[in-house]
Amino acid sequence: MANFLTKDRYNPYIAGALAGVLAILSVVVSTKLLSKPQYLGASTTFVRAAGMIEERFTKNPLDVNEYYLKTKVKVDWQMMFVVGIFAGALISAVAGGTYSNELIPPIWQQRFGSNPFARAAGAFLGGAIALFGARLAGGCPSGHGLSGMMQLSISGLIAMVCFLVGGILTARIIYKGGI
Repeated sequence: MANFLTKDRYNPYIAGALAGVLAILSVVVSTKLLSKPQYLGASTTFVRAAGMIEERFTKNPLDVNEYYLKTKVKVDWQMMFVVGIFAGALISAVAGGTYSNELIPPIWQQRFGSNPFARAAGAFLGGAIALFGARLAGGCPSGHGLSGMMQLSISGLIAMVCFLVGGILTARIIYKGGI
């Protein structure tokens, strides 16, 4: 296992197996603790985080917002999952020796230059579009793709194909690879 953490590239079979174990554990543990299965997903966390920020800066309680009546603003297992994704990626990059404290990735610099504000605006816009799409679709790639595919869901398979095709086309267009 130590060798797994120090390689430049991780074994995709081990990484996939660990993701599968995590997905199974999320269902088993949540069913025992909450009496209903909870599947892997991340997009609701960002909506809840926005609600927490809104609670701090607005005088109107979230109780009047129809969405927040249904989706309670709280720190739950899913929010901790998202924090864990960040922490795991950081630990993995540091342990594997691939961590780099760069402001602008080289591929972005080659295409758009080295202006950090342009990079921040691009990242914010991309994140906003991705979050809008995830909310519109009723879930994100981890929810529809990973959890849906693990349940052999047709909608999960279709969603995963759309995510991959959309990502490939977008990358080719943005980075001038053509279609």
